[in-house]
Amino acid sequence: MKNARTIAIFGVLIALALAAGLSTDRDTPPSLVPSVENTGPQGARALFLFLREGGHAVSEQHTSLDSLAAGTRTLVLAAPIGRPVSDDEVLAVERFVQAGGTLAYLSTRELGRHQAALEKWLKLEPGPLFPASERGLATDLADAGGTTVDVWLDAGPLRGLSTLRVSQDRGLLVDHPGAIPLAGLGGAVAVWRVALGQGHVYVLAGADLVENRRLELLDNVRFWSALAARGPLVIDEFHHQLAPPPPISRGIWVFAAQVLAVVGIYALSRGTRFGEPRPLLVEKHRSALEYVRSMGWLMRRSKVEKELLPELDKSLRHQLQEQLGIPPDLEDSEAARRLEQEGGVPASHYLDAKAQLTSLLAQPSVRPADFARVARLYAHLERAVAGQEATRR
Repeated sequence: MKNARTIAIFGVLIALALAAGLSTDRDTPPSLVPSVENTGPQGARALFLFLREGGHAVSEQHTSLDSLAAGTRTLVLAAPIGRPVSDDEVLAVERFVQAGGTLAYLSTRELGRHQAALEKWLKLEPGPLFPASERGLATDLADAGGTTVDVWLDAGPLRGLSTLRVSQDRGLLVDHPGAIPLAGLGGAVAVWRVALGQGHVYVLAGADLVENRRLELLDNVRFWSALAARGPLVIDEFHHQLAPPPPISRGIWVFAAQVLAVVGIYALSRGTRFGEPRPLLVEKHRSALEYVRSMGWLMRRSKVEKELLPELDKSLRHQLQEQLGIPPDLEDSEAARRLEQEGGVPASHYLDAKAQLTSLLAQPSVRPADFARVARLYAHLERAVAGQEATRR
């Protein structure tokens, strides 16, 4: 009965492990976060690399917006949904804009859910849907689900631009005093400008202009180039990250400690006792010098085998075929003539080396010095054919 229960428990554990392994084999869906670390269609990695390689001062903000680096000219908030922008951060951003900075806020599609403090400050409301338009694209399938909006007022970073490519979604309404619509289509507005003190806030409906898939369409990339040309541009990454979970309760730690203590006492009371430790055996290995001496002794006693001599000629003829197209089965005299004609190596060099090799093959034994001499001749020929050594005259 006990064995059956143990087998059943292990069977359940193996089934759970298999299910977990199969679930991890599924393809991970592409990320929808417009982060500079996201290389997917809806990421912003292409924009970050484009600005940096274009010589612009662009960096990432991985801390709270209260600690913006001095000298920052433009701050970009690309539809952050990881953690909300706090009221204190909104005040810091407002002071930054009032002092002459520029904020580019790409609003989230779901107003009132992720960034309540920013939306309250800028007084954002959802607008009407954008009409469909494929103007400026090569084909209707170049950007499925997108639409082309017009630049109504070419001011600020929109100066000199005519059209932008955005998602065919809802536009945006900004009820802030001094808000001016800059771009849109029909009754839907895609880009607003709000003047605050000495700076400006550009509010965009969604993160479409920053996405990798639409960066090169129409005038999208020129908008960001104009912003980056003003000075150091900082892209917020801090609010794309999820807020850390709350600390674990002390009661959970106490419970875990109690469980570990009970398990330890049980193991101590029921565990198998081992005997006294045995002395450690010291294994002595042979030194490296002994191996070197043994190898030297083997080399002194070794003799040159005659079978190595034909391999020299075979290797050279193989190289002649690869380098100069001389067939291996060609007669030696004809091969020497073609070697001189096509490779610039005198025919006498090859014929002399082949004659010495043939003479060694006829001897009952081959001395190492004779083998080294013939091998040296063939080595010179191979290097000459390969162009690594000038032909000896």
